[in-house]
Amino acid sequence: MSARTKARKRAVDAVFAADLRKISPIILLNEVAELAADRQNQEAIFGYAREIVQGVIDSHDEIDDLLETYSQGWALDRMPNLDRAILRVAVWEILHNAEVPNGVAINEAVDLAKELSTDDSGSFINGLLSRIASTQAAN
Repeated sequence: MSARTKARKRAVDAVFAADLRKISPIILLNEVAELAADRQNQEAIFGYAREIVQGVIDSHDEIDDLLETYSQGWALDRMPNLDRAILRVAVWEILHNAEVPNGVAINEAVDLAKELSTDDSGSFINGLLSRIASTQAAN
């Protein structure tokens, strides 16, 4: 598993837990980073995870507006918390990280959903992110 894949998972974990606990995801991510500091390659993982989490914080309204607009009948508060966290991370990558192709961001999000969420989450996330990515390419 690549450092970026691990970083995305760490970012999703922080965004998910912070949403449930109503605190800043960067605080949670930093706490986990401290616990893992003695392991190899953690700076690369947590460095990118911090970039993602800070980006999700900074672009929260923009990301949630896109999710609400393109989710076709699904209000954000009706989405499973984990799916919402995965979507926020992926939308940040699509919008703000030109180094990551949209297809990679979408595939990584779908893989996380298949691994961590419900049976239907992968296809839901794929469809929603594909709609968002296609509109961004047109802009």
